[in-house]
Amino acid sequence: MKLDKALSRHRPTEATRNRVTLVPMTQSDLDKVIAIEQTAYSHPWTLGNFRDSLNPLFDAQCLWLDGELLGYFLAMRGVEEMHLLNITVAPAHQGLGWGHMMLDALSLMSRQEGALWLWLEVRQSNLRALQVYERYGFKQISIRKDYYPAGRLQREHAVVMSLKL
Repeated sequence: MKLDKALSRHRPTEATRNRVTLVPMTQSDLDKVIAIEQTAYSHPWTLGNFRDSLNPLFDAQCLWLDGELLGYFLAMRGVEEMHLLNITVAPAHQGLGWGHMMLDALSLMSRQEGALWLWLEVRQSNLRALQVYERYGFKQISIRKDYYPAGRLQREHAVVMSLKL
């Protein structure tokens, strides 16, 4: 089922936001997850990466609205911390607040599990994501040199960010 095209141009209403569900990612979700991942990134995660993340060490969640996958996130538990590994909103639904909603959910889940910090890495060139994280309250901590693949025999630095929960 496709969502009304108007939804992709305007912020969702409270009634629409109330219909959204965040549920644990399952094996049966992976085809839709991969489809979004491949349209959202130049260097997407593989099916194997997602399969490997469907275990108790990770929190993998899908954000659904009326049967359509809007986005997902995967995070890894640590001692008093949670590490956000992947958060993605389907390109057709970006800029509508769904990423913020998933960050809220992840922050709450992390606190409930005893985490004091939320950590992540983001491509240095991903200015949009950097702005989203900074607006959310993440602080830049350091740079990981040559962390991400960036093309044929090239690498890109990652910005390491953290949020005190």
